[in-house]
Amino acid sequence: MHGELVTLGITVAPSTVWEIVKQEGVDPAPERASTMWADFLRSQAEAILACDFIEAVTLNGQRQYILAVIEHATRHIRVLSTTAHPTASWVLQAMKNLMMDLDDAGCRARYLIRDRDGKFPARMEEILAGAGIQTVLTGIRMPRMNAVMERWMQLCRRELLDRCLLWNERHLRHALREYERFYNRHRAHQALAQAAPLRTVPDPITDPERIAGLNVRRRDRLGGVLNEYSQVA
Repeated sequence: MHGELVTLGITVAPSTVWEIVKQEGVDPAPERASTMWADFLRSQAEAILACDFIEAVTLNGQRQYILAVIEHATRHIRVLSTTAHPTASWVLQAMKNLMMDLDDAGCRARYLIRDRDGKFPARMEEILAGAGIQTVLTGIRMPRMNAVMERWMQLCRRELLDRCLLWNERHLRHALREYERFYNRHRAHQALAQAAPLRTVPDPITDPERIAGLNVRRRDRLGGVLNEYSQVA
């Protein structure tokens, strides 16, 4: 509004415009009252899935494409599969397997967020719609619209892919299975108050004697790339 006044040649301080608008009971930014993207994600977290491809290169020089899906509310990750040739039929079969897995787990998702990657075939939306899931496309070059999935991809690279020498597709799948199990059942998540997607936070130990007598064991996964710590009874 202040800009429009300046355009008309009317000189007035921005604070004066704000005071007049406030006195008239008009919100200076009406769009703030509308539902923003972050508000939508928070309010619908229980019903939102997100998916994306992450690339990896094995030691034999082959580029692999990993398709993964994450639940917004629980942060439960599902690594659907990996392939050197992500054809339309391969992606569709992965989605069908996902629908069966979600049904078995009792997950009632309503939205799936994805980018506009050409590896996602048009028929994918039909499969999702048949399960009552609406596809939500992110904006062009706006990875923050799929921030939860992007965050997991960053973690997967930093904690696994950048620390492993992956011989071939079979080795990559084995490593991904181990990381998926570690991420879902052990790794502490700040967004979940240090719980894991499939593990609740244990009751705190208040007895000093029990704390002093703790017997903690470490379990190595993938030759020490991943470490799990647990209390021995």
